[in-house]
Amino acid sequence: MMPPVLPNSPLSPLTVRAAMSSETSYDPYAMPDDAVQAAPVSLWSALQQIGPGIILAGSIVGSGELIATTSLGADWGFTFLWLILASCVIKVFVQVELGRYALSSGKPTLGFMNELPGPRLWVHWTVWWWFFMLLATVVQLGAMVGGVGQALNMAFPRVSPALVEWLGGNSSLGGWLAQHPENPWGILTAFAAVALLLSGGYQMLERFTTVLVAGVTAVTTLCVLLLPASGHPIPLDEVAEGLKGHVPADPKALAAAFAAFGITGVGAAELFSYPYWCLEKGYARAVGRNSPDQSWVDRAKGWMRVMQLDAWASMIVFTLATVSFYFLGATVLHPDPALRPSGPKVIEVLSQMYEPAFGSWTKLVFLVGAWAVLFKTLYIASAGHARLTADFFSLSGFLTYPSAHYRARIIRGLCVFYPLLALTFYLILGDAKAMVNFGGFVQGITLPVISGAALYLRYFKTDRRISPVWWWDLLLWVAVISLTVLAGWAAFDYFRKLLFS
Repeated sequence: MMPPVLPNSPLSPLTVRAAMSSETSYDPYAMPDDAVQAAPVSLWSALQQIGPGIILAGSIVGSGELIATTSLGADWGFTFLWLILASCVIKVFVQVELGRYALSSGKPTLGFMNELPGPRLWVHWTVWWWFFMLLATVVQLGAMVGGVGQALNMAFPRVSPALVEWLGGNSSLGGWLAQHPENPWGILTAFAAVALLLSGGYQMLERFTTVLVAGVTAVTTLCVLLLPASGHPIPLDEVAEGLKGHVPADPKALAAAFAAFGITGVGAAELFSYPYWCLEKGYARAVGRNSPDQSWVDRAKGWMRVMQLDAWASMIVFTLATVSFYFLGATVLHPDPALRPSGPKVIEVLSQMYEPAFGSWTKLVFLVGAWAVLFKTLYIASAGHARLTADFFSLSGFLTYPSAHYRARIIRGLCVFYPLLALTFYLILGDAKAMVNFGGFVQGITLPVISGAALYLRYFKTDRRISPVWWWDLLLWVAVISLTVLAGWAAFDYFRKLLFS
C-alpha cells in the first residue's frame, strides 16, 4: 500500500515512500480528484513509472522456473521449449486486459469478477474458484519454504546436526530433525518472510523485487552463455526440434508439461494479483474517475501505454530467466539420468547445474541464488494473497472495513498467516517438486476462468473509448482459446487416469 502524496509532487501519485507500518488512513483503492495526473510522454519517464510487472516477475521467477521448468528440461530435454516460450508470451494479453479494466474503473480483480453474470453463493462462483486455487498455490508456497530450507541446509550443513545434538538425538524432536535437517531452516524462512512483510508496503516490495530479479536473471543467463566453454555445448539441432511443437505421447510428459505451463510465465495467481499491484502503484488514481470528457480518455490511454510497457518489459525479463533455467536443465542435467530433481534432494541436484560453467565453488553461489529466488516468491506471493483474501472477506460479507486502516490491519494479519500456512503444508507433505506440480496444475485449469473473465470485461464492461486495436483483440482470442483448450485437455487427461487407476 502507499502513503498519501502531494498533488503537485513531480512523480505523485506514483512515487511511494511510507512503509505499511505507518499506514493509517490512506486508501490505495480510492480515486480522489486531487490525485489525477497526466501520463508521462517520453519513454524514459514512462520506464520510471513501471513497477507492478516487476513485482509480478519477482513472483514468476520462482519455484516454477527453478524447480518445475528446470526439472522439465532435465526430464525431457528441449522437447517442450516451444511450450515454455508460449507460456511466457501468450498470457500477457490476458494480463493487460485485466489491467485495462482495473485502470479505467479503479476496481481490483475480485471486485470486478464478483460482478460477472452467473451463479453465486454470497459471491460469484469465479471468486470461489479463486479461493480453491489459493489453497493450491499456498501448497506451492510450501515447496518454496522447503526449497529454501534445503538450500540453506546445504550451505550450512553443520547447523542442523549441532541442533540435533543439543536436543538429544534419541528424543522425538531430535530424531525428527535428524531425518529432516532442512526443516529448521524452513521454519526460520517462514518467520523471516513474516518479518519482512510486516516491515514495509508496496515500495519495499518493488525495490526488493527489482534487485533480486535483476541479479537472478543476469547470473542464470550468464551461466547459459558460458556452457559451451565449460564442455557442455548447447545442441542446436535439439533446440530447433524443441521449437516445432512436438508433444510426446507419454502421460508423464504431458502432466509435467502442463504443470510447467500453468506455473511459468504469468500464472493464474499472478493474473489475479496484477490489477491489485496496478492500483497500489497508482495508475487508476492518476487516471481518475471515469467521466465523459476527452481529458479522461487521454489520461486513460496514456497510462494504458505505461501499463503495457510495464507488462511487456517484465515479460522480457521473466522469459529470459525462464528460458535460461530450462536450457540449464536440458543441457546439463538431461544427459545424465542420475541427475533428476525429486523429493528432498531437488535443490541438491539443481545445484549441480552451475558447476560446469563456474566450477565447484559456485555451489554456494547457487544455494544463495536459490534462496533468493524462492524466498522472494514466498514473500511476494504471500503479500498478494493477503490483499486478495482481505478483498474476499469484504465481498463475502465475512468482514466489513470501516476504514482503510482496518483493512490494512487485516492484510498485515494475513501476511503472518500465509507464510506459516505454507510452512505447515511443507512439514506435512515434504516433497517440493510434487507440491510445485500440484500448484501448477490447479493454476493451469484456472487459466480459462480468469482469461474468460478478461474476455467478458473487454466486450461488456471496459469503456469502449479505450478499446484496443483489432489485432490485439485477435491475439487476446488466440490466448483465451489456447488456454482453454490446453486446460480442458489436461483436466480430461487427469480425470481419465484417475478413473482408470
